[in-house]
Amino acid sequence: MKWKESDFNKGLNSVRAVLIYGPDAGLVDELCDKSVEILAIEKDNIFALDSGELRDKQEYLFAEACTPSMFGGRKMVIISNAGDSDARVIKDLVEHSGLDAMVVVTAGDLRATGGLRSLFEGDANLAAVACYTDDARTLETLIRNELFTNAGIKQISPDAMTYMLNHLGGDRGITRGFLNKIALYVDDKKTVDFDDVEKCLPDTGAANTDDFLYSLTAGHIQQTMLALDRLLYDNAEPNMLVRMLGRHFKMLLTAVVDGQFPRLFWKVADKFNAAVKIWSGDDISAVLVRLNELESQIRTTGMPAEILLRDFALKLVLKTYKMSIKRRN
Repeated sequence: MKWKESDFNKGLNSVRAVLIYGPDAGLVDELCDKSVEILAIEKDNIFALDSGELRDKQEYLFAEACTPSMFGGRKMVIISNAGDSDARVIKDLVEHSGLDAMVVVTAGDLRATGGLRSLFEGDANLAAVACYTDDARTLETLIRNELFTNAGIKQISPDAMTYMLNHLGGDRGITRGFLNKIALYVDDKKTVDFDDVEKCLPDTGAANTDDFLYSLTAGHIQQTMLALDRLLYDNAEPNMLVRMLGRHFKMLLTAVVDGQFPRLFWKVADKFNAAVKIWSGDDISAVLVRLNELESQIRTTGMPAEILLRDFALKLVLKTYKMSIKRRN
């Protein structure tokens, strides 16, 4: 079945599995979290894995999904970052006669005729909800609801609203984070002016930067290259990204060699912890040497910096993915 967000909120109990997909990664994450809340799933009853682990952990996945919870209550299986190549395994899972868990599948943009959408949209026991980026109408409704209804703001100046409509909407998570921030910032006066918005507007590139760095060192190929595409599309400087990679690998080296873990945002903590298990100190040191060479190449060879960075990132994330498989075996 094809669902809208309103169908998702009221119909989740009526299906065996739901596909949450689309270009708005923040909204995908939001609905995934909401599914746990709607179905009142306890933390101990959640089994989550990335699609990159499906092949290696298929038997474990089916065992988790088809056995009752040891703790009581309903179980949930969450498969993240799925693609059409995963459709066969997911089909076997959601159609399994012994399925004893709610299955939530998250994905980026998918082809209308691809395997995943065809599976979930064509079965009355399954549902698919698309998460497209907010347009001007839905974004303005979200802003007014969050600030007026939920935060008690009394007034938004026209130029402040226009500025928000022009700079928000690409990611629901970033939008909500900003609206919470602006509500706290103007709490004493209960009005939102242009200057308030300009001071509080988030750096939307930060989310893509984190995704690029942490996905790369965890071996998530598709996420790494998509985040890099977004950064370069937004005119991020390749040299700056190379230096950021250097700082990231030094932080990883400290964790691997000295056991000193940084304080991390929860959305990247799992990827960092996975990277610590994949990388050795010697491997990280070799990458740091290669990063110095790459920075020199960008400055001296005359080759396009974007091409050099893309080539380096793809080769490195492929290597990381192979190392992650080797470490598990």
